[in-house]
Amino acid sequence: MEKTPDSEQPKPPAAALPQPDAVPETREPTIHLDQFLKTCGVPTGGQAKQLIQGGEVSVNGELETRRRRQLRVNDEVELDGVVYVVTLS
Repeated sequence: MEKTPDSEQPKPPAAALPQPDAVPETREPTIHLDQFLKTCGVPTGGQAKQLIQGGEVSVNGELETRRRRQLRVNDEVELDGVVYVVTLS
C-alpha cells in the first residue's frame, strides 16, 4: 500500500474547519436611492429615476446618477437644495 503525500490528500471543505473567533456577519440596513426619494416626497419611482439620471441628486456632496445606489444610515441626499439625512430602523 502506497502512502500519498499530504499535498495529494483530500482536504475537508472550508465549512467543516473550525472558526475559533468567527463573528456572525451583521448586515447594516440600506435603502436604494430611488426608494429613499419616494419617502422624501417624490411621487413615483419614474420621477425619482428621472431626477437621479438627470443629475439633480447628490449623495454625500457628490452627484449620483445610479438609482440603485445603496444608502446607509447618516448618508446625506440633496435634492432641490434640501438635504435629507438617511435614518433607517
